[in-house]
Amino acid sequence: MILKEGSARGFRAYTAKHLDDLLRRAGLGDEERLRIRAVATVLPFRTNAYVVDQLIDWSAIPDDPIYRLVFPQADMLPEPDVTRLAGLLGADAPNAEIQAAAREVRMRLNPHPAGQLDLNVPRVGDDPMPGMQHKYPETLLFFPKQGQTCHAYCTYCFRWAQFIGEPDLKFASDDVENLVGYLKKHPRVTSVLFTGGDPMIMSAPVLRRYLEPLLELEQLESIRIGTKSLAYWPQRFVSDPDADDTLRLFASVVDAGKNLAFMAHFSHPREMESPVAEAAVAGILATGAVIRTQAPLIRTINDDPATWSSMWRRQLTMGMVPYYMFVERDTGPQDYFAVPLARAYEIFRDAYASVSGLCRTVRGPSMSATPGKVCVDGVAEIAGQKVFVLHLIQARDPELVGRPFFARYDPTAAWLTDLRPAFADRFPFESSELPELLGPSDPFEPATVPHRLSA
Repeated sequence: MILKEGSARGFRAYTAKHLDDLLRRAGLGDEERLRIRAVATVLPFRTNAYVVDQLIDWSAIPDDPIYRLVFPQADMLPEPDVTRLAGLLGADAPNAEIQAAAREVRMRLNPHPAGQLDLNVPRVGDDPMPGMQHKYPETLLFFPKQGQTCHAYCTYCFRWAQFIGEPDLKFASDDVENLVGYLKKHPRVTSVLFTGGDPMIMSAPVLRRYLEPLLELEQLESIRIGTKSLAYWPQRFVSDPDADDTLRLFASVVDAGKNLAFMAHFSHPREMESPVAEAAVAGILATGAVIRTQAPLIRTINDDPATWSSMWRRQLTMGMVPYYMFVERDTGPQDYFAVPLARAYEIFRDAYASVSGLCRTVRGPSMSATPGKVCVDGVAEIAGQKVFVLHLIQARDPELVGRPFFARYDPTAAWLTDLRPAFADRFPFESSELPELLGPSDPFEPATVPHRLSA
């Protein structure tokens, strides 16, 4: 049953121009508001009335996790950069000067990590395929042009570069014919992931234009939609004017014999507490789709085992499948949000140990790094040496999937590139042959599979 709250959508977005007023609501002083606005010149800010009015506990500012999830913090960027930008804002400097200074900071924040611009963009002949990434043989990522914003932006988002108005940093395409043509030329692709931004920002007719042509492709086993909408605007599936049409579209995908998987981002248990979120989940599941949940481990927001075990149990009760705990990626304000890998493993282990077997579908902590998804399996002492035990859940080189390898234990390491190999002079994926992968039109031809990738 689809609940209705009225015929109008009722969505109200807040952007950087509303930020100062919202920060006044938080009771912050003039100087702190100015410094937060300075951070917002570098990193994108967007939220909406549902998040502001129903998810944030304004009496708990600044420690409230949802507030920290969507609002910039004054210490999120290096202090000299914030001071410089705050000075420009306070002096009413020309906008061009402010934007130039903000761009300088952005370019130091690794806006496209893990080879997204160089290694992940597929080519046919010498021509890059716009709006696509093809990192693993079986999975293609597609960035629909109309879905390159979100109902609200997460402060930790590794796709922040999609939202800052830099055309050279943005992935987007509305060429469905090109997508279908690429898939037909690459029959090893069995899964398409629509990502963004958030594809669920699109209306049902626009989403239908992307999904329906894929239903005729026998090679496709699954269609995935990466979305935060269940947390930030569950009304999309309940009371939006096209909510019913959207759910009928999902049912048609399932009826066509495709597995429709929602890769739902829930960063905190509170995002699942509202009745409208419960109704949205129930409505999607009723179409035959599956909802798999994932989120990064984020310092000051969900960096304790109790939060994760509570989140996984709640997801299971609602009919969703816990899927991934990610490590905060090496982009944007990583230093602010990152949890050391040793601590990340402890949090995952303690949370995992406190839930039933049905919740133990979750994997992590996992780094989506250049060679693939690297999972921290544990800490061990081998031959008198303390090491991290790791394996690749997914890899550019399929031969490496599932093979354990070792890194020297480092309590401060927060990312794969912080680690050094143990019992070997290099990791299995490291090689000087990396540039050779950039040339072929199909990087997944058997002749190129044995190449190794450096992190």
